Amino acid sequence: MHIIALSLNYKQASVEDREKVTFQDSEVVEALHALRDQKSVLEATLLSTCNRTELYVVSDQEHTGAYYTRKFLADWFGVDYERIKNMTELKVQDDAVRHLFNVTAGLDSIVLGETQILGQIRDAFLRAQEEHTTGTIFNKLFKEAITVAKRGHSETDISKNAVSMSYAAVELAKRIFQNVKESKVLVIGAGEMAEESLLNLTSNGIEDLVVINRSIEKAEKLSQKFNGRADSLANLEKELKSADIVISSTSSTDFVIDKEMMDRVNETRNGSPLILIDIAMPRDIDPAIESCDNVYMYNVDDLQGLVDSNLETREQEAEKIKAMIDGSTAEFEDWLQVQGVVPVIQAMRKKALQIHSDTFESLERKLPEMSERERTVVSKHMKSIINQMLRDPIIFTKEIAGDKNRDDKLEDIQAMFHIEEEVKAQRLEADQKQRQKLRARKEELRLNW
Repeated sequence: MHIIALSLNYKQASVEDREKVTFQDSEVVEALHALRDQKSVLEATLLSTCNRTELYVVSDQEHTGAYYTRKFLADWFGVDYERIKNMTELKVQDDAVRHLFNVTAGLDSIVLGETQILGQIRDAFLRAQEEHTTGTIFNKLFKEAITVAKRGHSETDISKNAVSMSYAAVELAKRIFQNVKESKVLVIGAGEMAEESLLNLTSNGIEDLVVINRSIEKAEKLSQKFNGRADSLANLEKELKSADIVISSTSSTDFVIDKEMMDRVNETRNGSPLILIDIAMPRDIDPAIESCDNVYMYNVDDLQGLVDSNLETREQEAEKIKAMIDGSTAEFEDWLQVQGVVPVIQAMRKKALQIHSDTFESLERKLPEMSERERTVVSKHMKSIINQMLRDPIIFTKEIAGDKNRDDKLEDIQAMFHIEEEVKAQRLEADQKQRQKLRARKEELRLNW
């Protein structure tokens, strides 16, 4: 079995490209089943957020599974296959497992060590599990990824320090306002910095959010992702009158908030404090505003020291989590390799029990005078003999799970015990059970739709 991770994220793809390859909540269930139905795909999980789209599959053929996973993404969004190939990152086996662990722990996020992705991964897995598009391998893998991420965040200080301008801006606001959750926050701009700011704000429980942008359409699109409200730049002065915190990150070459605007706004605020955090370059907020009463301004230079010192701290803490991930990856690979030999061991045991049953029935026919106690004693000793005979072959079979010649040796074992058909039956039974669950779920969805 091959584990494949196909990732389209902020490292490989622009905002425009990510927008084109983002699943809406309403289509995720349908997409999950479509992905699971691709050739060579046996299990499937799908994650789609504002910063990344991730497809995870278990496939019986590495190259075929990788091709059809990419093709699914290209076909679903009507994007050229080669373009999907260029804008995505493909990882298999150990690398795919480690990638999932890193993503879940927030080590692959824009904000190093952020925790929101952990909840998103958990929700994506639970949805796939509910839809029966996961099986033995992903049920184990995703639970392990979630466990490692939780352990990493609880046993290190990675979540405690700001590491980006937008994150530092939010951390600064938290230090100034005792109850920042009740604050009204204006986010000016609709680019990546604005989106990252909103991510950090919502992660801290802030709900009163207004996205302001020259393009109201872009403002609305971004605000909807975070359950906020949108307004146009033309209404900025009105929104400033009731705001507590402003984070500005536009690409404007002129001041978005100038001294004259702030003077007019201040006349209506009755002395209420206003925090202005300018993370744009060039600056969005007129430096002359510093002279305004009850207005507190911070820019990139003010935040840089906080970011630099805390990034080093987070990177040190991230190394601790990476060590945990290395250990968990190795443990999962050991478990996965053993899964490949399980049907062989089950077939050996099943055949041995059948031999026991047939032999005991023959013995009962030849010795009908046996008492119930004698039958019990004889049956128990026969089982003991069989278990002792199987002990070494089973141990040997388990030990070759990680052998590079595992498949050849497993074939030899099957031929030696003459259990080829039994092994096929074991694998077929497991596959049929999974397919029955899928068919039942699809029928349920069909009736609901």
